[in-house]
Amino acid sequence: MKMISAIIKPFKLDEVREALSQIGVQGITVTEVKGFGRQKGHTELYRGAEYVVDFLPKVKVEAAVSDEVLDQALEAIENAARTGKIGDGKVFVYDLEQVVRIRTGETGKDAL
Repeated sequence: MKMISAIIKPFKLDEVREALSQIGVQGITVTEVKGFGRQKGHTELYRGAEYVVDFLPKVKVEAAVSDEVLDQALEAIENAARTGKIGDGKVFVYDLEQVVRIRTGETGKDAL
């Protein structure tokens, strides 16, 4: 089992959710986050004053998947989130040692 954590542009969320749903990923967690990478933020003009926006709004999408679905899920996220421009985001994959469904007590792959 793996945990996928993807940091993407907010307007790509629906496309990523739909792509994961089509390959059978049943649940995701979405968090609004802020950060920067190579973009390093940008400057904006507000009421005549220029200011620096250091942290850019992003969305963090997390999904627990079985090992069999991992490659499909990564491909789905990459294709759905890609704009080809700087700031498209990153995908991280972690080993997931244990999963427990609280309602039923199911563990492991059955809990996904």
